[in-house]
Amino acid sequence: MYYDFFMKVLVGVSGGVDSAVALHILKNQGYSVIGAMMKIYSGEVLTLANSCYGSDKKGDIEDARKNCEALGVEFHLVDLAKEYEKIVFKDFKDKYLNAKTPNPCVICNKFIKFGLFPDKLRQQGIEFDKFATGHYARNEYNPITKRWELKRGINPKKDQTYFLYKLSQNELSNILFPLGNFEKEDVRKYAFENNLPSAAKKDSQDFYKGDYTTLLNTEEKEGNIIDRFGNILGCHKGLWNYTIGQRKGLKVAYREPLYVIGFDKSTNSLIVGTKDDTICKGLYAQDINWPSIEPTLKPFIAKAKIRSAFEPCEVVVYPGEESLKIEFKTKISSIAPGQAVVLYDDDKVICGGTIVKSF
Repeated sequence: MYYDFFMKVLVGVSGGVDSAVALHILKNQGYSVIGAMMKIYSGEVLTLANSCYGSDKKGDIEDARKNCEALGVEFHLVDLAKEYEKIVFKDFKDKYLNAKTPNPCVICNKFIKFGLFPDKLRQQGIEFDKFATGHYARNEYNPITKRWELKRGINPKKDQTYFLYKLSQNELSNILFPLGNFEKEDVRKYAFENNLPSAAKKDSQDFYKGDYTTLLNTEEKEGNIIDRFGNILGCHKGLWNYTIGQRKGLKVAYREPLYVIGFDKSTNSLIVGTKDDTICKGLYAQDINWPSIEPTLKPFIAKAKIRSAFEPCEVVVYPGEESLKIEFKTKISSIAPGQAVVLYDDDKVICGGTIVKSF
């Protein structure tokens, strides 16, 4: 990465240790840095703390402000709660209520964090050349292809490119990822060594913690739990409480463990099966984005991730004009429609899309 030390960099801060270290690194490298945080929680839904969409955001805002003040850095708070509600939360709610498993972080990164957030600051007269975040990812310019490439962070377990595949060439060319070459433990150590206020703060975990019936502002809707032959095995209180591959919470007595394998919206039925019933040979995806290379219609071999904690596995990819057919070299279990599939060439993100169905 080539650094221009006369650049003014906007750093997205969250009150956590990662963004605090990113801010400190860039300031130490000589950049003129500004800290800014986006407010996404409206307070209209009761949520639990230590989550991305959580009720403790006032504390996070103060932590972000303290991290900036400790470095003598200007701090701004941008209220994007209405936009988040309309774009991210609506998509989340619609998909769950239609028996799909959404990925709110992908939508948020594309349209809010790397979209409306920096745009709104520019509209407010805040000038900057680059936008930086504390994501564990890398972006590098390839002089041969003349394209920016999105690459995995050096620690596969902390890599966050799965959530960033929707970024465009324009966005990649204007982003800095200071933590891309860091291990998580090194980030925490860096924070303590430099006495950053958030050094000991725990990482936020999921998008949301709590009862989805409350979050989705809906009422319980009882239905049958059935096997793939239609036999009734039990009762559920709302399809949105389950995802493909889920084992816990079924409360069905059976001769072997059962897993969620599908949904029948027409009869409000939750379909379950044994481990063997979860196995898939491949999937179809749509809404494809190619962040690092020009789109191709030629089949190719890649590594695929079908969820954030999934170890990439080898696949054969058959691209269409606006879709992908992906076949796994080894059979995979529990592919959830609505989730993202992201394809890699070594550490480079080739493309990604939304899973439509498995086969």
